Amino acid sequence: MPAIADIGSVTIPEREASTRKLGRMAMRYGISASGPISVSGAHFIASMIFLHVLTRAEFGLFAFLLVIVPLCMSVSGALLSTSMATAITGSRALCEDQIGTHLKLNLLFSAFAAMAVFGMMCTIRAPLMLAALLGLYGGAMTLRWFGRSYSYLTNKPMRAVASDIAYSTLLMIGLAALVAGHALNAIHSAEALLAASVLSLLVFGPDFLGRLFWPGKAGSLTAYGRIWQDITRWTLLGVMLTEMTANAHAYLVTLVAGPAAFALLALGALLMRPVSLVLTALPDMERPVMARAIVAGDMARAFRSVKEFRTAAGAVWLLTLLLAGALLLWFPHLILKQGYDETQAIIVVAIWGAIQAVRTLRTPEAVLLQAAREYRPLAKVGMWSSIASLAATLVLLLLAGPVASLGGVLIGELLMTTRIFSLSRKWKLAHG
Repeated sequence: MPAIADIGSVTIPEREASTRKLGRMAMRYGISASGPISVSGAHFIASMIFLHVLTRAEFGLFAFLLVIVPLCMSVSGALLSTSMATAITGSRALCEDQIGTHLKLNLLFSAFAAMAVFGMMCTIRAPLMLAALLGLYGGAMTLRWFGRSYSYLTNKPMRAVASDIAYSTLLMIGLAALVAGHALNAIHSAEALLAASVLSLLVFGPDFLGRLFWPGKAGSLTAYGRIWQDITRWTLLGVMLTEMTANAHAYLVTLVAGPAAFALLALGALLMRPVSLVLTALPDMERPVMARAIVAGDMARAFRSVKEFRTAAGAVWLLTLLLAGALLLWFPHLILKQGYDETQAIIVVAIWGAIQAVRTLRTPEAVLLQAAREYRPLAKVGMWSSIASLAATLVLLLLAGPVASLGGVLIGELLMTTRIFSLSRKWKLAHG
C-alpha cells in the first residue's frame, strides 16, 4: 500500500477533503447569498442616487422606508417562515394543511403591512401620493419575502435567488431610465421601487402565484390559533423586541428630529447594508436545515451549520467594512454631498461596523435556538435588551444628538448577544 504523504501533521487526503468541504460551503453560501447581495447592491446604488438627487429630508424618508419594510419582512418571517419550517418535519397531510393556513395568513398580513407603511409615511409627513406608493411597495415586498421562504421550504432555492436578482435588475433599469430622462424625483423613485417588487413576484412561477392568491381549501385562519399559541407569539415578540434593540435610533430620531436628521445615520446603515441583508436572508435557508438535523438527532450537523453560517456572514461583514472604509477614505465625493460632515460620517460607519459585528456573532446562535423551538427564552432576552437599548438611545439622543444615539443600539446589541450565547451554551450542553 503506497504511503500517504504528510505535510506537517495533516495528510494530503485530509487537505483535499478540507479543500472540497470549503469549496462546497463557498458554493452553497455563494449561490444563496448572491440574491441578497444583489438586492443590497441595488439598494446601495439606489440610495446613492437618492442621496445626490433628492433633498436631505426626502433621502431620510426613503432611508426610513428601508428600515420599516425590512421590519415587515421580519414580522412575516416570525409569523410564517419559522412555523412553516417546523411544519415540514411533520406528516405530509399536516404539512399541506399548515402551508394552506400560512398562505391565507400571508395575504392578510401583506395587506396589513401595506397599510402600516402607508400610515408611518403619513406620520412623518410624506405627501399622500408618495405615502400610498410606498405603502403598496411595503405590501409587495412582504409578499415577495414570503415567496422566498416558501421556495426554500419547498426545496426550490433558485427561485428565491432569481426573484432577488430580478428585483435588483428591474430597479436598476427603472432608476437608470429616470436618471437618463432627467425625471428622477421622489414620486418616480417610489414608482420604480413598486414596479420592481411587483414584477419580481412573477419569477416564482404560476404554480406559486396561483397558491399565493388562491390558497385553496387546505388550512384556515382559525387553525392558526394553535400555531400562534405554541410558536409564533413568541417569535413575533422576539422580532419586535429585536427591532426595538436594533433600530431604536431610527424611530426615535425620525419621529423626534425628522427625516433630515436621520439622513446621516442612514448613510452609515446604507454602507453596511450587505451585512444586514445577509443576516436577514440566510436564516430562511439555515433554519430548516438546523430543524431537520435536531429532529433527526444529528446535533453535529446542526452545530456545523451554525459555524458555517457565522463564517459566511463574517466574510460578508469584513468585505463590507473594507469597502465602506475605502469609499469614505479615498472616494468621499461618491458618498457625501454638500451638507454632510465627513468626520461624522466616518464615526457613524465605525459604530455601525461594531453593531453589525455583534449581530454577525449572535444571529447563527439565535437561529439555532429558533430551530430548537426555544422561542420563549429568546423573547425574554429580547425584552430586557430592548428596554436597555431604548433607554440608552433616548438619553444619548437628547443629551448628545443623533450620532451619539447609535451608542444605545450598540449597548442593546451587546446585552442581547451575551444572553443568547449563554442560552445557546446551556442548550448545547443539554442536547449535544
